Amino acid sequence: MTEYQVPEAGTEMRLDRYLRREVPGLTQGVLQKLLRTGKIRLNGSRAEANARLAAGDVVTVPEIAPAAETPKQRHVVKMDEARAKMLARMVLYSDTSVIVLNKPAGLPVQGGSGIAVHVDGMLDALQNGAAERPKLTHRLDRDTSGLLVIARSGRAARMLAAAFRGRDVEKTYWALLAGLPESLEGRIDLPLKRRDLGQTSRAEPASRKDNEAQSAVTDYRVLDKAGRKFCLAELNPHTGRMHQLRAHCLALGTPILGDEVYGGIFSEHFAQQLHLHARRLSFPHPDGGSLTVEAPLPKHMLDGLNYLGFPTPEAAKPKRQGQ
Repeated sequence: MTEYQVPEAGTEMRLDRYLRREVPGLTQGVLQKLLRTGKIRLNGSRAEANARLAAGDVVTVPEIAPAAETPKQRHVVKMDEARAKMLARMVLYSDTSVIVLNKPAGLPVQGGSGIAVHVDGMLDALQNGAAERPKLTHRLDRDTSGLLVIARSGRAARMLAAAFRGRDVEKTYWALLAGLPESLEGRIDLPLKRRDLGQTSRAEPASRKDNEAQSAVTDYRVLDKAGRKFCLAELNPHTGRMHQLRAHCLALGTPILGDEVYGGIFSEHFAQQLHLHARRLSFPHPDGGSLTVEAPLPKHMLDGLNYLGFPTPEAAKPKRQGQ
């Protein structure tokens, strides 16, 4: 066992954050297991990950075994005819550097415990004789449908990932909301922090003074409305926090339909799915200029628009400029 005495600088720091900083070789998975089994002690007692530390506290941690040197094997999804057709339908745009997919709701972007089929595991099928395997450049929640940008090379992946981290990508989402905001357009500037809930996590509003808080900004505009009961909103996130749009819509008093985590109502008139869609992306193309792509709405959202009597617009063709 190793003891760590918390210095003055560690006052009010979360226990899990302190340990990840101080203990060599401690992964998040190992940390969670040690906390869950009570093998990490705070002043001799069991502690939760979110326990706040004070100067002079003593944290006891068992010896951490070094990680195995064998590389983790990448999971490749077995592509049968049905999956190959599904993947082909997802491709909206493709050139020598970029592929843009329209991901269906319910399909995870990456693998994990109990996940057998995911976008990353199918990317080998899009290599098509190229020198490198296609690579993810950003993420979408499993239940969110819409645009996902894939890079065909390491160079393109680095450039696209940097664009998504910065302010160089214009992102537009569409969402069906329960209720109608007091203002039909505006900005939600509400910091968020991550809260771990066992096997899952959620984003919650946070004070700007909270050292766990992250800046989160979303512009919104109501595109159509059905009285004060439902509306179709356009959402433009300026930051990319976990569940940002879902948490911001809830804070606005108009949760996204079908969002069981963030208060979205369920109704017999709408599919029991999250009504959030990554509709449009405009971003710098790795080979110069810019690319703008729109994704058609998924069936469950089209059904919702039809029920409410809203128009069902088509998606514009991909547009490459300034090449």
